[in-house]
Amino acid sequence: MTVDAHHHVWDLSVRDQDWITGPELRPLRRNFGMTDLAPEADAAGVDRTVVVQTVTVAEETPELLALAEESRLVAAVVGWTDLTRPDVADELARLREVPGGRLLRGIRHQVQGERDPGWLLRPDVRRGLAAVADAGLVYDLVVLPSQLATCARTAADHPGLTFVLDHLGKPPIVTGALEPWAGAVRVLAELPNTVCKLSGMVTEADPARWTPEDLRPYADTVLEAFGPDRTMFGSDWPVCTLAATYGQVLRAAEQLTAHLDETERRSVFTATAARVYRV
Repeated sequence: MTVDAHHHVWDLSVRDQDWITGPELRPLRRNFGMTDLAPEADAAGVDRTVVVQTVTVAEETPELLALAEESRLVAAVVGWTDLTRPDVADELARLREVPGGRLLRGIRHQVQGERDPGWLLRPDVRRGLAAVADAGLVYDLVVLPSQLATCARTAADHPGLTFVLDHLGKPPIVTGALEPWAGAVRVLAELPNTVCKLSGMVTEADPARWTPEDLRPYADTVLEAFGPDRTMFGSDWPVCTLAATYGQVLRAAEQLTAHLDETERRSVFTATAARVYRV
């Protein structure tokens, strides 16, 4: 079994994706659904996927849960809810009761877009994170390198909550720079309740000229810091299509992990995601 631990879907006739702006992202301004992904996943040998929220709109999460309930591929959902609402625990319980609610495995918020650099440390957000932990869910972190230190403080303050770092924390692959990103990633990885997704790299590189070797220093950093048993593959489809096909992303990940032994590769492509998201 191969698990894709990170992809998206959207239908622009249902809801605009207001983050898709500018000429660089224009190819994403169309609908992407499971009928588009399924043949790509089948061809790549992917058996299970985790669909992840894209917008901070409460209605999206029940829609993703319903989709997962009907899908042969989607085995888990990372949704969104307002962590700052006073009744966040009740809202998480309500989401568990909607169609497909049994497949809710995590919560994510676009922390990368928050102007407050200490957003994760706010008392109302901390209360929300505690509710996520109490609900038996994980918390996905979509952040910029400058926010990694705050992520480490937050994970240290919530040892009972698993934090999943999306897209390696978005390192500046296009520039070739490793620091200060690498140092911040290593600090985060020292905390045992953290996990990292080997995802989103091709769109942080030069989309027209990237090679697996451009990605290798960043993949090696997270594999060394977190270990294969806390690293999982994610395609970041359809965002990845700005720079690569689904199959190319998977093949690049396989090249970047070819030096690992069979058990370690199984962790990256199956076991870590299966454990963290219970797929």
